[in-house]
Amino acid sequence: MKLSKKRKTAEAKYDASKIYSLEDASKMMKDINCTKFDSSVDLHIRLGVDPKKADQAIRGTVTLPHGTGKTKRVLVLCTPEKEAEAKAAGADHVGLDEYVQKIESGWTDIDVIIATPSVMPKIGKLGKVLGPRNLMPNPKTGTVTNDVASAVNEVKGGKIAFKVDKTGIIHASIGRVSFEPKKIQENSQELINAIVRLKPSSAKGTYVRGISMATSMSPGLYVDTKAALN
Repeated sequence: MKLSKKRKTAEAKYDASKIYSLEDASKMMKDINCTKFDSSVDLHIRLGVDPKKADQAIRGTVTLPHGTGKTKRVLVLCTPEKEAEAKAAGADHVGLDEYVQKIESGWTDIDVIIATPSVMPKIGKLGKVLGPRNLMPNPKTGTVTNDVASAVNEVKGGKIAFKVDKTGIIHASIGRVSFEPKKIQENSQELINAIVRLKPSSAKGTYVRGISMATSMSPGLYVDTKAALN
């Protein structure tokens, strides 16, 4: 594949064979960024787990201390008595039947869906649309709850959900290129700590096998895993 001039310039600014500290990698995100827009900064964490085993299919949530830099669009699916609470908390869309119909028709112009337990039977049929987009409400991620106000506030305040993919890697956005390096570092560390706390007892060998950091279209930097875990 032919590399663009910007990509070549970015690759000249780092050593592909070097392992960087989390602090140094965070500082280099602006230098290796290839885009004109405020790119996302992503962390990719390779785990020593078998995602096919239920107890090793790592997933969870974490509230990043500095948020992601992106305003998330939140849909709350609930009964009428909860609508005022959801709207007051800052939900972008609130309702039930009309949104179920819109989603069935292919509408997914949202980042997070929060639902109350009582409406889950109506939402279950949306799994084929929401599942592949990681939008299906789930009690494990706090998106199925009666306390919709708290759930909305957490999402708007920087709470993200993560899960391991079929290859054993967790991919997560932890900030933007415009962030100060210290904020990128602290958000990264918070995510790593959350994943370490979820280590299953059945996982054998090395749990966190590798960490890399990159912007939306930049090369990735290898991060010193041992230092990040300590």
